Amino acid sequence: MKYVITISREYGSGGRFIGRLIAEKLGIGFYDSELLTKASDLSGISKACLENYDETKESAFSYAQGLYGMDMSLGQKVFLAQFDAIKKIAAQESCVIVGRCADYVLKDNSNVVKVFICAPLEDKIERAVTYYKINPAKAASIISKKNKKRKSYYNFYTDKEWGKPDSYDLCINSKNGIETAVEAICAYTKRRFNLE
Repeated sequence: MKYVITISREYGSGGRFIGRLIAEKLGIGFYDSELLTKASDLSGISKACLENYDETKESAFSYAQGLYGMDMSLGQKVFLAQFDAIKKIAAQESCVIVGRCADYVLKDNSNVVKVFICAPLEDKIERAVTYYKINPAKAASIISKKNKKRKSYYNFYTDKEWGKPDSYDLCINSKNGIETAVEAICAYTKRRFNLE
């Protein structure tokens, strides 16, 4: 049976690390920036362009252009390329997909575990400084901006609210450690899909 675990995450919460460890533990594929390569291969849009528009909200005017039959903006084309890549990957293999509204893209699939990862601000700051080499004095501001960008992108392209518990199967606070979060998500997934 194929299944997909989607991970939405606050910046600095460890969501990407958690996703990678889950994929390793379950022996399934992992897609984060790898999704951009797949989307580029499928759409013909350059990877550099996809990276530039990755998880970035368009202006309301640009979005309306597509809705009313005008030429789609580049940002919309990027979103649709990612949308198609997520659908194709989910149809082909079991995997973990980080970000990019994957939970929404796969909302009609019954074989999806939708996860949101959060963490206390002090933990996010520590992780951002340690792993992303962010200036400690600017870390809180950068984290806030990154999360506003993610929320804006998600809320713009979906009919859901980023981080709202009823949008997900599991909401995990990583304050108790990455391994604890990984174990909880793996246990839930195994139980739900009778993997053992």
